[in-house]
Amino acid sequence: MRIGELAAQTGLTVKTIRFYEQAGVLPEPARRPSGYRDYDAGALARLRFVKAAQTAGLTLAEIGQVITAREHGGPPCRHVTALLDAHAANLDRRIAELTALRADIRRLRDRADGLDPAACDDDAVCHVIPTTTPPGARGPARR
Repeated sequence: MRIGELAAQTGLTVKTIRFYEQAGVLPEPARRPSGYRDYDAGALARLRFVKAAQTAGLTLAEIGQVITAREHGGPPCRHVTALLDAHAANLDRRIAELTALRADIRRLRDRADGLDPAACDDDAVCHVIPTTTPPGARGPARR
């Protein structure tokens, strides 16, 4: 099938399919006598895998590793499981950071209710957001 047909069947753009070829996650197809790309059913299956793996949070580089492992060593299930575990751990860390940030923002918002705008120091942009951390308080969550 030609690239436009492959794009229609996968929901990808022609440009994306060409990019995937350049990135090495889709092998370069055979060419027709006219010079047009001629994809087989394997390209359709590969692109469906790439889309599903991206949806699961894998990067294009990681997807390339999985494909290489499959092509050179059989089922890459353990490698994929390790990647998914790493992504889950990263998400857990980010969720903890965002939860702490939300708590910091709520503390600032609650603090704002007790402040008088007229008492804002001219040297500070806004005293709702202090430039020093009061004793006993946590500083803002850092990334």
